[in-house]
Amino acid sequence: MTETRSVAATSPEILERLWGAVLEGDEYAAAGTVFAALDEGLPPERVVLELIAPVQRRIGTEWAANRITVAQEHAATAINERVLAALAHHPGCRRTPDAGRVTVACVDGEWHALPARLLAEVLRLRGWQVDFLGAQVPTPHLIAHLHQHGPDAVALSCSIPTRLPTAHAAITACQAAGVYVLAGGAGFGHDGRYARLLGADAWAPDAESAAECLSGDFPRVRFSSNHQPIDDLPHLVDQEFTMVSRSAAQLVERTVADLEHRFPAMAGYTDAQRQHTVEDIAHIVDFLATALYTDDDELFTGFIVWTAGILSARGVPTESLDPALELLAAQLRDFPRTQRIIDAAQTTLKDTHNQLRV
Repeated sequence: MTETRSVAATSPEILERLWGAVLEGDEYAAAGTVFAALDEGLPPERVVLELIAPVQRRIGTEWAANRITVAQEHAATAINERVLAALAHHPGCRRTPDAGRVTVACVDGEWHALPARLLAEVLRLRGWQVDFLGAQVPTPHLIAHLHQHGPDAVALSCSIPTRLPTAHAAITACQAAGVYVLAGGAGFGHDGRYARLLGADAWAPDAESAAECLSGDFPRVRFSSNHQPIDDLPHLVDQEFTMVSRSAAQLVERTVADLEHRFPAMAGYTDAQRQHTVEDIAHIVDFLATALYTDDDELFTGFIVWTAGILSARGVPTESLDPALELLAAQLRDFPRTQRIIDAAQTTLKDTHNQLRV
């Protein structure tokens, strides 16, 4: 079985077969590929981690490179979710729960549920009783669930950094309810820096690491705490995050209006082009506010660099980001931390322009 597992796990043909099926929207072919891998001896957990997870990562990579559309990305993700659901009911994937009980949920506002679903299936395969609550779980409802069912731990998923303030509130509330909190997802940073900053009990970079973390010794029962979010982030006392986040709509509106004066060509934009511009500015403001929340320049500069790459892949000059940053800086000239973060992004963006021209 070990030899078969090695062949199946490393076979590019199987990965390509599954990729082709999800890209074509062929749910039956995708499920057939996964079940065939099981029949060939690949253990169920490796099917999840070495077939379905890599294909899902590729979906995101191909979208970012503008090689598949948003519609294709959504359809492919939906098929992966359906395949996971089918896999969970396969006779070879059933196990009596004997490891404990865990709740897996996405923080409020987080719609990317598949990473959390991957973790839920791995934990089920390892004998956990899993309460999978899915995407966008409001914190009050999550806490009500914890009080009702009393799990040993809660695994919180956050894929988008702009959900970190909400994640912070959820972490604090879960701990106050006496539940151990494991954080995961790209939103917490590639090294887990934001999970640590926001006070999570543990962080894991992927589903397998998270399962290993929960298999070890951790407090199954903890005392509730009067700990508050401000205890973790004393810089919030300056109110810059609050003022920027509360004025986000006005900042976006003013920035778009000023861009129209600077670039008269915007008057000829289609409704779709204008809407894309508004959305892009709104994302910039959201990430700026989150960088203020964490007091981390890299969160914002990383987003700006990522955005420049997305624009470049779509044939949009990356220099189009420069005036947006300049206009935001002018509107927020009295905010010292905001100025520092925008300055860092502008400096990094200049280097990015040069790299993308090469």
